[in-house]
Amino acid sequence: MAARSRGRSARKTARGFDGTGLRPVTRSPRRFDVTPPRYLEIVARVEWTPSKAEPGQAPDFDEVAAERRQRWEATMAGTARRAGDLEVVLAHPDDQGLGHPVQVLERSAREEIEEATLARGATRAAGGGHRAREEEPDPWRTCFERDRDRILHCTAFRRLAGKTQVFVRPADHQRTRLTHALEVAQVATAIARACRLNVALAEAIALGHDCGHGPGGHASEDALSPFVEGGYDHAVWGADVVLPSLNLCAETLDGVRCHSWSRPSPATPEGEVVSWADRIAYVCHDFEDAVAAGVVPPSALPDVVAGRCGETRREQLDTFIRAVVDTVAASGRIGMDPDTAEALAAFRDLNYRRIYLRPASVHQATAVIEVLRALVEHFADHPGRMARSGPPGASGIEAGSEEALRAAVSWVGGMTDRYAFSTAVTELDWDPARLPRGVDVR
Repeated sequence: MAARSRGRSARKTARGFDGTGLRPVTRSPRRFDVTPPRYLEIVARVEWTPSKAEPGQAPDFDEVAAERRQRWEATMAGTARRAGDLEVVLAHPDDQGLGHPVQVLERSAREEIEEATLARGATRAAGGGHRAREEEPDPWRTCFERDRDRILHCTAFRRLAGKTQVFVRPADHQRTRLTHALEVAQVATAIARACRLNVALAEAIALGHDCGHGPGGHASEDALSPFVEGGYDHAVWGADVVLPSLNLCAETLDGVRCHSWSRPSPATPEGEVVSWADRIAYVCHDFEDAVAAGVVPPSALPDVVAGRCGETRREQLDTFIRAVVDTVAASGRIGMDPDTAEALAAFRDLNYRRIYLRPASVHQATAVIEVLRALVEHFADHPGRMARSGPPGASGIEAGSEEALRAAVSWVGGMTDRYAFSTAVTELDWDPARLPRGVDVR
């Protein structure tokens, strides 16, 4: 840590304004302890920034900003260079590349590598994948990598940034559904990689597993259930309503549909890994958020968790991930040893009692349920109000029909917290005092 601080101080000193016409800035040498040997050379660069400031005076920052804009504009088209008989455009004029052409590893060759290296029973990618609508395979990406990319770029995934994980209207450093999905993906890929499972499939399921969540957290399931036959389950809704337009592989959709422990077992080991990764991630990070918000003290951590898994999220994640990997290695089952599983269960029980079901959270859930149900009823009776940005064809739906109700549930379920609550105020003249309120972070 001290060395890192010294490095920052040295850079600040080097970049200090001395009032001269030109200010030399020498970057610290960079070393790369990898091959080829040319990366072991010391790289030193000198930048010159014009400054007309008198000694001891601050520079003209308008001039500095203008010079910076010029540098940005100079990179607009990149830098043209020759590479053998070809002309290429580079991002950096001094980039040396690899020094030789590279043979691209095509999808079919990568599938052969999967066949040779993945564990027996792991899910193999196959051509274009098992999709509802058949597609030509991608030249380079496996079918599950394609799924991951589609989920990452879809609107439903981006909207998770505006949806509650635990705390409505989260503060800057509290989790949202999006950051939760990213943390689940990290845990899932760590397990899948170590166990020689299909990492791309595990990541795709993890990124998409909560795309069916409505605004306001799990309370949205209680809010929307009366309008959906069999109830509103975010896992089922995500796989069967939200994500089908992406034409994902059957294995990916199955993992999303069955990631909750209350659902049937996923059809793939990668789906089962995501089920564990989801629980591991949210148990650890929800407690961390609650401590930061002052909802629970750090001392609330059960002794069995602190003793077996550590007191920090870093230690806890490491323990839980290793427990799953060790269990898979020893038994071939996607699970956890009894002692660590007991600690995870105790951790989750604490979260339920002290965080999810605390009086303030229950009150928050009640407010979410009231506003979401009112929105669904409103738009089911006035489907034309969804015509501008709602489901396709909403303007032609008969008011009060089953089709209108389904469209209203789909639209409200897809809203972010902010959009749902602001829409309630503008469309329903909802009293802002009745909206869910965030937790003030100290």
